Amino acid sequence: MNWTLSHRLEGIGEYYFSTKLREIDELNKAGKQIINLGIGSPDLPPHPDVIKVLQEESAKDNVHAYQSYKGSPVLREAIAEWYKKYYAVSIAPATEILPLLGSKEGIMHICMTYLNQGDQVLIPNPGYPTYTSAVKLAGGTPLYYELTAENNWAPDFENLEKSDLSKVKLMWVNYPHMPTGQIPTQQLFEKLVAFGKKHQILICHDNPYSFILNEQPMSLLSVEGAKEVVIELNSLSKSQNMAGWRVGMLIAAEERVNEILRFKSNMDSGMFLPVQLAAAKALSLEKSWYDSVNKIYTERREKVFELLDTLGCAFSKQQVGMFVWAKIPATYKDGYALSDKVLYEANVFITPGGIFGSAGNEYIRVSLCGSMEKFSEAIKRVKACV
Repeated sequence: MNWTLSHRLEGIGEYYFSTKLREIDELNKAGKQIINLGIGSPDLPPHPDVIKVLQEESAKDNVHAYQSYKGSPVLREAIAEWYKKYYAVSIAPATEILPLLGSKEGIMHICMTYLNQGDQVLIPNPGYPTYTSAVKLAGGTPLYYELTAENNWAPDFENLEKSDLSKVKLMWVNYPHMPTGQIPTQQLFEKLVAFGKKHQILICHDNPYSFILNEQPMSLLSVEGAKEVVIELNSLSKSQNMAGWRVGMLIAAEERVNEILRFKSNMDSGMFLPVQLAAAKALSLEKSWYDSVNKIYTERREKVFELLDTLGCAFSKQQVGMFVWAKIPATYKDGYALSDKVLYEANVFITPGGIFGSAGNEYIRVSLCGSMEKFSEAIKRVKACV
C-alpha cells in the first residue's frame, strides 16, 4: 500500500550527512577506504573520571527508573556552577535550566513550543541546516539573513531593520559560529539583545562550540537583561567529548523553561540518571581539561591548514571551533565540485559549504576530528590528485 506522507515533511529532505555517510559506506565496501573529514564527531574520549562515574553509578540497583523531566538536581547545580565559573552568568538551578537529550532536540522543542503556521524565523545563511528543518516541521517560515566575511559573519542589523519583521517570532544565532568559526564580541551580543527587545523577537543562541580552540568562552546571557529575550542552548558533545551521550541544556528565564517543558515532557521520559551524574562530573572539570583537548586540536588544525593550502583555498587562522572554513579557488564551480573531486579522486571527504546555505557555496569545511596520521594521509592523497 502507498501511504501519504504528512504535509509537514514537504520540503524536508533527509539530513545531508545521513545520505552522504551511506554513500561513503558503499565506497568503503568497494575498497576505497575513505578518510572522512566532514563530520564534527569528537574522536577523543571523555575524561576518565567521567567514565568512572558512569560505570559506578550504572552498577547501582536504584538508578534505572524514570527520571524527572527537569533533570537531576545534581546536574542542574553542576550546569549552574559551570555557567558561573566559565561564562560569569548566574542561573537559578531549580527554575532556569532544562537538561536536554543533546542540544539538537532543544532546537526542535523551541520551534514546536512557539511557532504557529505563518510565523517567521530569522535563520543565518550560512548556518546549521537543522534550524531550517525544525522551523519548517513546526509550521514556521524561514527568513534567511545573509552573513558575509566582509562583515565578520555577523548579522547586518541595518539591513534587518529595513525588513518587515512583523511576523518574526524567533531568531537563531550561533557564536562561535558554525560553520565559519567566527568568535563573537561583546558588542555583537549587546546588539542582538537590543534587537530582540526592540522587535519582541526571541533570540535563540546555540552555543556548543565556545570551548574549542577558544580562550574566552562567552554566553549571550552575560548581557544585562538578556533573559528577557534570550534562550541559550549548550552541550557537552564537543567541549567534553560526549557527543554520543546526548547531554545538552537549555538556559532561559523560568517562564520560558516552563513553556518549553510543556512540549518536551510529551516527547521523552527523562535522561538515564548515571548519564546525568557523569555529565555533572564532566562539568566540574578544571580548565586543564579544556587545555589538554585544545592542545590536540591545535596540532590537528595545523595539518588542516596544510591540507587547505594544498587545495589552494583561502582561510582565516583566527577561527575557532572544531572545523576550518575555507574559500575555494576560483577554478571550481562551487564547494560541491571541489568536495566531489577530492572524494572520488583522493578518497577524502570534506564538506561542501553549500549545505549550510547559498552563502556557503564558494566554501568548504574540514573537521578537526581525526588523528594526525589520518590528516597526513589525507594530505598525501590530495597532493596526488591536484
